[in-house]
Amino acid sequence: MQVPLWFALLVVGYLGIKLIRPPWWLIAVLLLGGYLLADSLLAPAIDAAVK
Repeated sequence: MQVPLWFALLVVGYLGIKLIRPPWWLIAVLLLGGYLLADSLLAPAIDAAVK
């Protein structure tokens, strides 16, 4: 099953807010960093490490 990146980030962000209750700025930094990292040159290396 393939899930769009934006949807996965939205779900992870929502669950993080509900379960851990971190500050909003930390959530924004993590989500934006994850999105930018997914489009970077490191994406193939991360994909190989996750699989």
